[in-house]
Amino acid sequence: MVVYTRSGCGLCRRAEALVAAEARGTDITLVDIDTDDELVTRFGVRVPVVVIAGREVGAFEIRPGVIRRGVRRARWEATAPLGG
Repeated sequence: MVVYTRSGCGLCRRAEALVAAEARGTDITLVDIDTDDELVTRFGVRVPVVVIAGREVGAFEIRPGVIRRGVRRARWEATAPLGG
């Protein structure tokens, strides 16, 4: 799971705390977009952005249910038989 953030962003801090609480046991990578010009161009002011298993599941105001469903789906897809 990746959370794209930026320094000084209150919504980002809330999203980080929510993701930490809702996605226990999941590897979480925090990426400050301001450290990469390409990411600044890609996201602009549209942060935080949460990506789970390569899918963007939320931006700006992140809701707990979105994180839970995204984690559940990613875990299911990781264990589902191929062609299932």
